[in-house]
Amino acid sequence: MAMKERPSWDEYFLKLAHEVATRTTCLRRPVGAIVVKDKRILATGYNGVPSGISHCSEVGCLREQLGVPSGQRHEICRGLHAEQNAIIQAARYGIDISGSSIYVTTQPCVVCAKMIINAGIVEITYTDPYDDELALSLLNEAGISMRVFEMP
Repeated sequence: MAMKERPSWDEYFLKLAHEVATRTTCLRRPVGAIVVKDKRILATGYNGVPSGISHCSEVGCLREQLGVPSGQRHEICRGLHAEQNAIIQAARYGIDISGSSIYVTTQPCVVCAKMIINAGIVEITYTDPYDDELALSLLNEAGISMRVFEMP
């Protein structure tokens, strides 16, 4: 009996990030993130509202109602991004994520890029590009390794 081929670490962690994204209540884009160090998962996050707040799927999306294009006016969104929630989860539970990698279903925006830089994350692997040149510029300037991974 032939053994099934094991997924690479990148494929494994990105499949899990896509699974984490299924918890979202965002009406626009499901995103999942996993912070990893030494092939061990340290924290996960998906995009959604803060704990105890009504979900967008319940009250609607203000950005959608106002016709705000993707990548703009993040400050009027009720939710947090997946990367933000993963970093917050690590901080809340006292997990040191400096020197770690983050696997995200979508390329980080500029706000998340700045948080990733200050959290000490050294590598980002994602599957879906996102049109945010400033984010890419800041991450490049900070020396953070970025890789787009195409799922098999």
